[in-house]
Parts: sequence; structure tokens; C-alpha cells
Amino acid sequence: MAQPVFDSAYARLPDRFFARVAPTPVAAPRLIRVNAPLAAELGMDPDWLASDEGVAVLAGNRVPETAIPIATAYAGHQFGGFVPQLGDGRAILLGEVIDRGGTRRDVQLKGAGPTPFSRRGDGRAALGPVLREYLVSEAMQALGIPTTRALAAVTTGERVIRETMLPGAVLARVASSHIRVGTFQFFASRGDVEGVHTLADHVIARHYPHAADAERPYRALLDAVIRAQAKLIARWLLVGFIHGVMNTDNTSVAGETIDYGPCAFLDEYDPGTVFSSIDTYGRYAYANQPAIAQWNLTRLAECLLPLLADDKDAAAADAVEALEAFAPVFERAYQGGLRRKLGLATERNGDAALADDLLQTMAANGADFTLTFRALCHAAADEGADAEVRGFFADPAAYDAWAPRWRQRLAEEPGDAAARRDTMLAVNPAFIPRNHHIEAVIRAAVDRDDFAPFEELLTVLAKPYDAQPAFARYMDPPAPQERVLQTFCGT
Repeated sequence: MAQPVFDSAYARLPDRFFARVAPTPVAAPRLIRVNAPLAAELGMDPDWLASDEGVAVLAGNRVPETAIPIATAYAGHQFGGFVPQLGDGRAILLGEVIDRGGTRRDVQLKGAGPTPFSRRGDGRAALGPVLREYLVSEAMQALGIPTTRALAAVTTGERVIRETMLPGAVLARVASSHIRVGTFQFFASRGDVEGVHTLADHVIARHYPHAADAERPYRALLDAVIRAQAKLIARWLLVGFIHGVMNTDNTSVAGETIDYGPCAFLDEYDPGTVFSSIDTYGRYAYANQPAIAQWNLTRLAECLLPLLADDKDAAAADAVEALEAFAPVFERAYQGGLRRKLGLATERNGDAALADDLLQTMAANGADFTLTFRALCHAAADEGADAEVRGFFADPAAYDAWAPRWRQRLAEEPGDAAARRDTMLAVNPAFIPRNHHIEAVIRAAVDRDDFAPFEELLTVLAKPYDAQPAFARYMDPPAPQERVLQTFCGT
């Protein structure tokens, strides 16, 4: 068994980009789980990771010979207010590995102890948030949404103080990179144009190499990040995902979902839904996410202004032109996704109105987002299946008023009904990481040291589009006493 080999390009950047800091050892690390398929994808030996030596690395008790542990520097707008220095306060980047596809991937330990950016925090993670991020990030991967991944999780044998004393844990997280809009803001806010330039070149080389060959590489970089984020947010909305803390320091320039704190999925459809306990005014509500993403990207564009043109007015005009592309890219991705969810393979006038009318009807009738669309798959092939769909609406007649328009539109589509149903089943999940199931998993682990529910839910979420009749209970929305009204940040 061989330990992983790291090659840390980010650690070769100038010293002001990060702080060199080793993980703080923990008392008694114990493995919860190794993500064996991801380990293999990264060229790592999952058996080695599960060994005593591997667990020591995953917990931060041992640093591999080729690793250069660092905490990266970044700033960020948090709920609209700018903080000039944030940085990795409880995460330490061990380094980068080249996966079997030739792609460079970060391996980071989250909860590995204090860093120079901890701002009086303990640098640790509680078990509950680690399990939440493991479950939700791997669910997002299975749903086909760009995301950071969970390589492994360990308990530390120590307690952390939050509202109460909780068991500690460390998550080994994998990402295309951990570079954020806030990373650019860190340098731009200091007037460090050279730092912005160096970072932009690094991002182009790592994530958008085509931009290097463009006539205007930095405009091409901005265009690429805007496209990636627009498509990402559309995918979030199509599965009912709410990030919860869309600060600029939680916005990845690689277009991945990053930093799963008080995230959650919709049960009943309500565009104003907020779960995050710290989102007091609903800034990051479900329906606000596209506008917030564009706002965050505007902050990125501001950072890149000196690279876009020497003339300030020309640079600003260029940035505005780039940002104007966000809405059409988002709408194409979102409306295209809604058509696929409704079984429409072609695009026609009135499709957007048809989908919007359904969503408004669902909102007015408390219809479950995931289950309604899943049931529509079968209703598209058999009108007799309408009974199940109607059952999700407080007033079934509201669905009855909409359904004939949908069926008329389906009649204009090519292909047979059975094929259409199968195509719809492939884009409308049966299983999402519902909040009450995640909370039950956390309670079992924290209160009883029982990780069997975690393993079972992870198994279910790995195949979100399959029927899985043996696990049908995981499809169920919460009973009134099971409802989770707030989710919390791990810090």
C-alpha cells in the first residue's frame, strides 16, 4: 500500500496567497468511511486510506511526505457586507493530486485545526456538519451537479464546543480547486493588481486553458466563470437545492458547488423558502439564488477590471457586457431543464408559461417539489397515474386545471409514451437528501455512535433516479413532527 503523491501548484504561488500551517493532531482518530470509488478515481489506494497510517493522514495526525499543507487566503462579501480577510479558518489544503483522467484535484482537510485565518475560532468541525456535507455533496454528484466531493470522514475522539459539547470530526474534501470569487477580492481590495494577475493566470491554466489562446484571455476567463455559474445555479433550482450561504467566499470560480453549511432541499415547493438560521432576511432564499450569483459575479468582474482594459470606462463596459450574458445562459439552462422534467424534447412558444403555471400551482397548493415531478413521469405515459399527482395538491382540482394543457403539449412531441416516461425518470429524481432524514442520521451518530443510518442513506442517495422499492420510505416528505425548519452553519 502506498500513500498518495501530491503536487502542489497552488503552494508554488507567492507566499501572500496562503499561510503554511500543519494540521493539529487529534486525540483518537477513528474512520467513519472512505469513499473507495473516488479514491480509485484519484489514483489512491482505498485500503491504504483505511489503514492506521491512512487514517492518521485523514485526521491530520500525519502529513504525507509530498504534501505541503497550507491555508489559503481570501476575502468575501458575507450577506452583502465585505470582509477584507477571511481565509481557511478550519480547513487545511494538503495539496493536489493528478487523477486518473489527468485532472488536478485539491485534497483538503476540513476541521483540521486552527490557522492564521481562524479569527479566534477553534479550527475544528463537529460531527453533524461533516456528515451533512458528506451526504449532500455525494448526493449532488449522483444527481449530476458539479460539486466538491467527500473522500473520507473520521471522528477525532475529541469534543468541540458549539451551542453544546459535540463530537469532533474531520472531512477530507476533494475539489477541482478551492479558488473562490473571494480569493480574487482578497488581492483586489488591497490594490494588489499583480496578485490578481497571477491568480487569473493560475485559474486559466488550471480550469479554463482555452482562455489562454483567446484574443483577450481575461475577458474569456470572466465569460467562462459566468457561464459555469449560470449553468450551476440552474441545476440547483431544478432539483430544489438551496445553498443557504451564497457569499462570494462560497462561490467557486471552477463552477462547483462548494461549502455545504446550512444547505437544504425543498420539500413542498415555495420559491421563498429559507432554511439557513443565519439568513435572517432571506437574501439567499431558493428563488433569489440566480440574482445572487450574478451579484457575486459582478464582484469578480470588478476585481478583473485592471486586466480587461487600460481605460477604466472601457474595462467597465466590457465587464457589463460579460455580465449581461448571465441571464440568457441561466434561462436557457433552467428552461431547458424544466422542459426535460415535463417530458418535452422540443422547444415551443408557451413552454415557459406552462412550466411556470405548474410551479405557481404547486406553490399555492403545498405540492412536494420532488415527488410531483417524479409522479408526472408516470402520468406522462398513463393518465391513470394522475391520481398520484393530484394527491400532492391541497386542491386536486388545481392540478386538473393544468394537466390538459400539458397533455396537449405532450401530444405534439415525437416518440412514444413509454420512452418519454423513461427519459423523464432519468431527470426527475426519486430520492434527494431530505432534511429530516439527514437530521435522523446525525442524531443516530451523535447520540448513539450509530453510523448504520448514515451508510444506508448514502447507499440510497448514490442512485437518486432509480426506483429502489426497498428504500421507498426515503422518498417520503416529513411528517409534521419531523419537519426541519432551520439548518445551521457548522461554525
